[in-house]
Amino acid sequence: MKQQIRLLGIDDSPFTFTDKYGTIIGVVMRGGEYLEGVLKNQVSIDGDDATYVCKQMIENTRHRTQLKALLLDGIALGGFNIVDIEKIYTTTNLPVITITRDKPDFEKIKLALQKNFKDWEKRFNLMKKGKLYEVKTSHNPIYVKCIGINIEEAKEIIKLSTIRGVIPEPIRVAHLIASGITRGESYGKA
Repeated sequence: MKQQIRLLGIDDSPFTFTDKYGTIIGVVMRGGEYLEGVLKNQVSIDGDDATYVCKQMIENTRHRTQLKALLLDGIALGGFNIVDIEKIYTTTNLPVITITRDKPDFEKIKLALQKNFKDWEKRFNLMKKGKLYEVKTSHNPIYVKCIGINIEEAKEIIKLSTIRGVIPEPIRVAHLIASGITRGESYGKA
């Protein structure tokens, strides 16, 4: 795999549940070394438009034909606005990798969804869809889902695009920009 593959990393901005919309930032990078572009959009907090918005970001970037994978910080943007990674892959033909630091507690998630959403089963099934892999790192393990590529290729992309720590640089930079735009200064870990 080429060191300088173009990757799109997407993360959301900090928000409160009284907000109607949250900002999402996409970062196009070559591997983990060279920032080529920044994209901005919004999703509704706890809505159902994250899949569509991610798909639009992919299709509308001038880098579209050179992208090799979409990297997401988790499976949801703007609270419980779940991204259907299978739908993104089947409609854009761009492999998708989700990465989280913490292993999802699906029982807690299910209870929160049941309490707050009439369509909780649909959201929960989207979150559970696909195999969740525990990937060892030099620090703590991360948890990964992938579609359009196998887990070995996903691990290689993660390794190529991670400079330090465990989170790939496209996601880390998207997080920094998103939190900086919202709070005036970047804050927290991706």
